[in-house]
Amino acid sequence: SSNEHKLNFKKSKDACLSYIQDALLQKQWKRAAEFLTCFVESLEKDYSREHIGPSEMIWRIGTEILWHHSQSSMKEFSCFMEQMKTLGVKRYLKVCLEHVFHLLCNGQIDEAYQNLSLAESWRFGEQTAIQDKEMKLIQAYRGLLDYYSWAKQKNILFENSEDGFSDLAVEQEMHGYFRKAAVNLKEIIKIPGVWDIFVKCYVDLLEFYGDHNEARQVLNEYAYNSKFPANPNAHVYLYQFLKRQGESKKSLISALKILHDIVPSHELMIDFNTMLQKSKKRKKRRLGLEVIFAALDYAGWKENAKAWSCLARQVKQIVISEKHLDWIKQEWNSRKDWWPAFHFSRYLAKRNWQENKSLSYGKALVAGILLGKGCKYFKYVSHQGCKAQLKRFRMLKKFVNRHNPVYLRISG
Repeated sequence: SSNEHKLNFKKSKDACLSYIQDALLQKQWKRAAEFLTCFVESLEKDYSREHIGPSEMIWRIGTEILWHHSQSSMKEFSCFMEQMKTLGVKRYLKVCLEHVFHLLCNGQIDEAYQNLSLAESWRFGEQTAIQDKEMKLIQAYRGLLDYYSWAKQKNILFENSEDGFSDLAVEQEMHGYFRKAAVNLKEIIKIPGVWDIFVKCYVDLLEFYGDHNEARQVLNEYAYNSKFPANPNAHVYLYQFLKRQGESKKSLISALKILHDIVPSHELMIDFNTMLQKSKKRKKRRLGLEVIFAALDYAGWKENAKAWSCLARQVKQIVISEKHLDWIKQEWNSRKDWWPAFHFSRYLAKRNWQENKSLSYGKALVAGILLGKGCKYFKYVSHQGCKAQLKRFRMLKKFVNRHNPVYLRISG
C-alpha cells in the first residue's frame, strides 16, 4: 500500500542518515560520501515535509565531507556550493557566506570578493527583506576585504616613500578602498553583536586618517552600550587605543577595571597590577593585590614568572612596612585550603627550579611568607639556591626566617 511504502521509505532514509552520522563521527569521509550519494538519490522519491529540509541536510553534510575528504578539490567544493545556492532560496546568502569562508581559508581572496559582490546584488522578492541580517554580513565581509586591499596599497605606498618615490595612482586607489571599506564596516558595527575584527579594522582606518574622536566614540559604544553582549575584547581594544593616545593613568585603570571584573585571568592583569601598585592611593594598591591574587587562581598563570614577581614584590613591601598585613590575610583566608597543593608542592618546587629560577624565586618568597619557613616549596628552593651559591636565594632565606612571625599573624 501507499502508506506502507512511505513508512518503509522513511525507515530506509533514517537508516541511511544514521550510517552517514556514524561515518562522520569516525572520520570515514569516503564512506560518508558514498552514503550521502545514496541519500540524495533516494530523496527524489521523497515528498514529505520536515522541519529541516533535505536541501539543508545535503548542504551541511556535503560541506563537511568535501572539506575533509582527501580527494576533494576547491573546484569541486565550489561546484557543490553553486548547486546548493539553487536548492534553497531561504538559505542562499548563508551558503554564499560559507562558500566565501572556504575560499578565504584557501587564500582565494579575489574569488571570495567576487562571490560577495554577486551575493550583494542578489534579489528575490520578500526573501530579500527577510534575509536583511545576512545581507549586512555579506556587505561587512566585503568591507573587510576592501580593508585588506587598502592595507596592501598602504604598505606599497610606504615602501615607495622610503625609496623617495611618490605614486599618486596607488594613493588614489588606497583612498578608494578606504571609502568602500569604511561605509560597510561602519554599518555592521551599529548592530548589537560581537564584531571584533570589523571594529579593529574600522578603528585602524579612522586612526590612520586622524579621526581619533570617531575612533574613540566607536570603541566606547562597543564597550559600554548595554545593547551589545558583554565582550572582554571590547575593553581590550578601548584600553589599547587609550594607551596609544597617551591617555591618563586614571582612564587606563578605568578600562582595565571592567576587564578585570569580566575576565580576572586576562593577560593584561599584569599591566593593571603594575599601574595600581604605582598609585599613591591606598585603595588602588589594595585592589592591585586583589588583582594579582585573583589571576594566580587560574591554572594558566601557575608558571607565569611576571605574575609571581609582582605578587612577591608587593608582599615583600607590605611585610617590611608591617602595614596592611590584613590585606594579605584577607586574600589568603579564601585560598589557604587549596593554594598549597595547587602552587606550593614539593613536586612543583623541583620542576620550577629546573625550568625557571626567576619563577621559583618569586613563588618561594610568597610561599615562605604565606606558609612559613617550614613550607615544602620554600625549603626546597631556598636549599637549592644556597647550594648553588646564588646570593639572592641566600638573602631570600634570611628574609623569610627573619619575618616568620608575619606568617603566624597571617595564619591567625
